[in-house]
Amino acid sequence: MLACTPFTVVSYFFMWYLPPFVSGRVAWYLTFYCLFQALTTLFQVPYSALTMFLSTDQKERDSATAYRMTMEVFGTLIGAALQGQIVASAHVSHHCNLDAPVNTTDSWHDTPSFPDPSNHLSHQAKVYMIAAGVIGGVYLLGIVILFLGVKEKDDPYALNSDRAIPFCKGLGLTMKHGPYVKLTASFLLISTAVQLEQSNFVLFCTQAADLHNHFQYLVVTILVSAALSVPFWQKFLQRFGKKCAACGISWMIPFAVMLVTIPNLILAYLVAFVSGLSIAASLLLPWSMLPDVVDNFRLQNPHAKGHETIFYSSYVFFTKISAGIGFTGYKPGICRQSDDVILTLKILIGAVPAVLILVGLFILLFYPITEESRKETKLALEVLR
Repeated sequence: MLACTPFTVVSYFFMWYLPPFVSGRVAWYLTFYCLFQALTTLFQVPYSALTMFLSTDQKERDSATAYRMTMEVFGTLIGAALQGQIVASAHVSHHCNLDAPVNTTDSWHDTPSFPDPSNHLSHQAKVYMIAAGVIGGVYLLGIVILFLGVKEKDDPYALNSDRAIPFCKGLGLTMKHGPYVKLTASFLLISTAVQLEQSNFVLFCTQAADLHNHFQYLVVTILVSAALSVPFWQKFLQRFGKKCAACGISWMIPFAVMLVTIPNLILAYLVAFVSGLSIAASLLLPWSMLPDVVDNFRLQNPHAKGHETIFYSSYVFFTKISAGIGFTGYKPGICRQSDDVILTLKILIGAVPAVLILVGLFILLFYPITEESRKETKLALEVLR
């Protein structure tokens, strides 16, 4: 994590840098965006797997996971606020020309006044570089705190004679492990639904529900609701169990369907708030349940070593897949999208997430690790240790 962070900061900065040439900018941004995503994954896998090396106690790991997810959501909120405030002066106002000719495919046109894109020293370019530098500084501060403040413990179960399991063999064993397959399949669908809802909600509010002036407040509502509700979900799963807490992910479904059928400002804020609750549950639960799966695997394979990162890297891979879902047809820079795009947006925040969440929760019903089996695994691992 320490080694990859400086390169992550550099790639992030150059994502927001406007190069002096014009013809090769697509390749420039594609290269640094892919590099940034790769380095972020390189950081995320050991960072998430570090939970298994903080403590052997299940309650302590659950508490650490809840704290981590709360700070991640707060970090997203702080980062969005920092970036937004710094680049606010670079935003240009957009005006819709309703008197434009109607014989074109887009009856409403956007007539913004953009700066010369060839000028890499313009005010807009400078403020985005300043924002990227500030966020890069936050990256460095975070890794210093992590490196100096977190103590990594060695595997408490492995014998000195045990060797790390080869990656390909370990990957085969994890993909055959029933609890992991069910957990991954369930939350792959649920994460895809949440990503679709999250990424298209603002588009729907601005393009289909005519709430252009509220989208920033709607995003803040989602993030604040998600951050504040993570501790609630932690208490809930401790009291009623993790499988029961997963039902909270479905709370967004009826409100999202209502918003699609009855676009309304008050309803939009209500959907944003409830979506934050569901997003918090979908963020906390899989990372809280994954250590239980790893413990279950350890109990069945007592001499396996180094399998934790295989579990976590595989799960990160599937979450990256869910984050890559999107759709085509949306045209940026115009005030009114086509009817097909508006219909697609309605489907993507209404019907599709509902189906994916319900199917994911149905698969989760067959997840075999219960609160009773967790206690049995805990006692058995104490004996093994």
